[in-house]
Amino acid sequence: MEKDRGHPNRLGIWGWVGGGSWGPDRYLYTLHRITGLALLFYFLLHIVVTSSRAIGEGAWEESMARVSGPLFVLGEYLVFVAFAFHAINGVRLLFAELGLGIGKPIEPIYPYRTCLDDQRPWALGALLLIAALVVVGALDFFVWH
Repeated sequence: MEKDRGHPNRLGIWGWVGGGSWGPDRYLYTLHRITGLALLFYFLLHIVVTSSRAIGEGAWEESMARVSGPLFVLGEYLVFVAFAFHAINGVRLLFAELGLGIGKPIEPIYPYRTCLDDQRPWALGALLLIAALVVVGALDFFVWH
């Protein structure tokens, strides 16, 4: 006998992460949430490290010595990647919220066409722009720097 779950339409974490019939747009939205939380964590950590300057010159030099290793350079690059994705995907979501790129309403004739078909080129364009920024950022962080 199957156990009663109370609310069968609530899928929990899998409902938040799993794309299902939504496809890549759902994954972009989920990654947008994750990068937002990661940027918030970085912002708080940045405030803590920067506030050591108020304690004194010695505390500042010590905290800067802790965060100047190669692992932190990689971490800064990942913060850059998260920022680039979050910013460009945020603009894409803003356009969708304002109705740009969604398309005109059509008569509901089977098989139903969704508005996601009109938004896919915007999502792919945003992903290509993000990929270009990630490559240029990698060159700046690891080659030109």
